[in-house]
Amino acid sequence: MALVLNVSLCSTSKPNLSLSNSNFKPTTLLHLPLLGFNAKQTRQPLQKLAFSLGESVSGATLVALLSASFIFVDPALAFKGGGPYGQEVTRGQDLTGKDFSGKTLIKQDFKTSILRQANFKGAKLIGASFFDADLTGADLSDADLRNADFSLANVTKANLSNANLEGALATGNTSFKGSNITGADFTDVPLREDQREYLCKVADGVNPTTGNATRDTLFCN
Repeated sequence: MALVLNVSLCSTSKPNLSLSNSNFKPTTLLHLPLLGFNAKQTRQPLQKLAFSLGESVSGATLVALLSASFIFVDPALAFKGGGPYGQEVTRGQDLTGKDFSGKTLIKQDFKTSILRQANFKGAKLIGASFFDADLTGADLSDADLRNADFSLANVTKANLSNANLEGALATGNTSFKGSNITGADFTDVPLREDQREYLCKVADGVNPTTGNATRDTLFCN
């Protein structure tokens, strides 16, 4: 007689053990002793085997679920680097000559980065931070720099023509020495008196976006 061992696994219940075949009848168990089997003695080892199998499979299932939870991470939780500029980190980096022209970089973090000769022409940099950054020779022409932070930044020999710097911060040792500020708008930019006087010597033009004359925004005499 061919006997089939059926094991049912369930995470909330113990394994179900049954002996069955296509011709199984309740009276079959009565004949097991005649075949050399002791039903009572046989039942316990089979139950232990089934329970052991259940624990092994349940353990493997748990490991698989834990592994899957590490693989399928919510993209919304992924690290986005220094700001909304894709996945690139822009803080504390050497970005010399990098082309950011025309990009939308609102509140982007460029703190302490080297941005020499970087191209920001026409970029939207509202609220961006250039704290202690090196912008020597950078092209910031036509850029929207409202409320940007230039504290302690080196903005020497940069092109700020027609840039809108309304409300930007330029505290500390921020330097605009040698920069082109034709048409730039410095409305509400807190400048050191010596820096303001220097800029007034080279100030000229009218900002095409705000319509404000550069000299007026610097309170030049």
